[in-house]
Amino acid sequence: MSDAIVALTSSRERPASSANGYVMLLVLLLTVAVAAYGIRQLVADEFNGGTAVALIGGVAAFTFVICGFYMLQPNQAAAITLFGDYKGTDRTSGLRWVLPWMIRRTVSVRANNFISDKIKVNDLRGNPIEMAAQIVWRVVDTAQALFDVDDYKEFVRVQVEAAIRAIGARYPYDDFAHTDITLRGHHDEVGEELKTELRARLSVAGITVDECGFTHLAYAQEIAGAMLRRQQAQAVVAARQTLVEGAVGMVEMALTMLSAKNVVELDDERRAAMVSNLMVVLCGERDTQPVVNTGSLYQ
Repeated sequence: MSDAIVALTSSRERPASSANGYVMLLVLLLTVAVAAYGIRQLVADEFNGGTAVALIGGVAAFTFVICGFYMLQPNQAAAITLFGDYKGTDRTSGLRWVLPWMIRRTVSVRANNFISDKIKVNDLRGNPIEMAAQIVWRVVDTAQALFDVDDYKEFVRVQVEAAIRAIGARYPYDDFAHTDITLRGHHDEVGEELKTELRARLSVAGITVDECGFTHLAYAQEIAGAMLRRQQAQAVVAARQTLVEGAVGMVEMALTMLSAKNVVELDDERRAAMVSNLMVVLCGERDTQPVVNTGSLYQ
């Protein structure tokens, strides 16, 4: 869709023909001197045709020159138009001058920081989640920003929300099997894809994205409690699995060492009892209470 939009636009930034404002300031001072001479002659009652020309010409030239001045700060640009026709963009900072009838529209080309609102999105598995992102963007083509979209700042806001929804629907929020790329577990990969998506969407407005990332990512309120219980249950199962695997290894090591060093001869029944006791001791959540057996296993 973005390719089709780009194909419909033709505005491209190009340098504007503008003059150094400080040179024109000298011209302005010269017009002031000419006008002052005419006023002086008028006051001295020496007004004649030449004085009239000097006075009128000085005032007209002063008005002409002073109306063409404008100032550009660092990292600012001025798009210049003449009767609705784009004539170019001036990016030279300082005091500048163009013909007075040319319209100047100042555009900041500095980096802008934007944090989106929290929006509700359905992830790849249909779970409702809340997402918000932070992006750093800047204008790289003033002609596109001013003439190809109606309001480029509002355009950024809308496209950021659309990109977040698109990325959120491509991936699951979480994958407990750890086999898929997820929004929660792969911030760098998903963040890079969000940047690529935003650059494609904002290129029509002459805007690029320097940096982006998620500032908020969570399950929606209606399922947050259920998902938390699920995560807790899976964490308990994983911990139990690790505990059992370690206990089995320790029991196996104990039996092997007892047999290798001939500490005690164990038949199948005694071996099973020892395995049971060791597993209870190693896997139990409470401290074990020792029991002294004064008899034998069979009494």
